[in-house]
Amino acid sequence: MASSNSFITSLLLALVFSSMSLSLGARNLLQTTTQPNFPSTLPTLPNPTTFLPPLLPQGNNVPQLPTIPSLPQLNTLPPLPSIPTNIPSIPTTIPTTIPSIPFFSPPPSTTTSP
Repeated sequence: MASSNSFITSLLLALVFSSMSLSLGARNLLQTTTQPNFPSTLPTLPNPTTFLPPLLPQGNNVPQLPTIPSLPQLNTLPPLPSIPTNIPSIPTTIPTTIPSIPFFSPPPSTTTSP
């Protein structure tokens, strides 16, 4: 119960301080000077001169379309590569032994031990 009382007290205290800062801000706004007089009419905007977009050519003035290049003849194409006939076989069993790695013998020692 004591924790809820302290929580409510801290909540009310935060509310009081926040409302106090709002009231000080409102008081500051009330003490501001009056607004300057702005003109009531807007200045006139210049009228832009309208230019017509260039029109599309009509009648005999239409340019000719470019010609489409012809495709190469079939006999001028290079031959396709052939599929290899000797494909290596895939192993069907997995080897279970590990091949041994050859190790060199150690070099002879240059000192003699007692």
